[in-house]
Amino acid sequence: MSDRIPFRVTPMAATLVKDPFDRPGWVYEEKYDGDRIVAYKEGDAVHLLSRNSLDRTAAFPGIAAAIRALPARTLLLDGEVVAFDRRHVSRFQLLQRGLVEPRYEVFDCLYRNGRDFRHEPLTLRREVMEAAVGASGRLLLARRLAENGLAAFRVAVRKGYEGLVAKDASSPYIEARSTKWLKVKVHQEDEFVIVGYTAPRGHRSHFGALLLGAYDHGVLRYVGKVGTGFDDGQLESLFRAFQPLARKTSLLADPPRERGVTYLAPRLVAQIAFEEWTADRKLRQPVFLGLRIDKRPADVTIE
Repeated sequence: MSDRIPFRVTPMAATLVKDPFDRPGWVYEEKYDGDRIVAYKEGDAVHLLSRNSLDRTAAFPGIAAAIRALPARTLLLDGEVVAFDRRHVSRFQLLQRGLVEPRYEVFDCLYRNGRDFRHEPLTLRREVMEAAVGASGRLLLARRLAENGLAAFRVAVRKGYEGLVAKDASSPYIEARSTKWLKVKVHQEDEFVIVGYTAPRGHRSHFGALLLGAYDHGVLRYVGKVGTGFDDGQLESLFRAFQPLARKTSLLADPPRERGVTYLAPRLVAQIAFEEWTADRKLRQPVFLGLRIDKRPADVTIE
């Protein structure tokens, strides 16, 4: 049997829905706040790839080593690299800043010892995953919250999770965004494109706030600005990253009427927490959490 997995996958993505629900034949898992990673084990070789196919193996050597130690000769896992706070809630900021040892929450198994499971139902893939991975150390199994979807959502709210992901237990693995996986958020958090920055004021150095955008049917729209969540090191490193991207005009279809703005080519993606969307589709009370290198700006859309 060859140690080579004969394909590479595009991660299955969940569709956002507004309200929690309960449906027969569905399961409900914790929604994690981390980096989506697909793990390939091919003999002694392990590769951790982001959702946009960047090789992240060197970034998470402990997780790669734990996967290498698994008994299967070939294994393809899908999951999320996360960092937990003291209440065991995943926090993107902790992962971004390297403050906590990361763990790999595995929620799917697509290939094992020469067999392709992508077209099998989730129930079988979960059984194969549990047998292949177990749950210890840096490798964990995605938590099921409750059998009833409404009860699962209440658990997510009580525990302070980002949300839940509901999955049709009979569905195959679909390499695209699908309605067979649905996500319901407890806390509003999403990715946005950095399209500019304002001049600093007072004691702030480098820049004041970041201008944010997202694509709406191919058109880049302004969604607001964020001026909180930065430490001094981030202000400096972000400012350095901005300089090659500076441009005289905005690519936004609806740029804000504001002075002292430096516009940027839409190349960087930020993770933003926020209270809600306003009636005019702007972010209310946004907070910067960190940069995302695992998502292309063109894939940042208004859901």
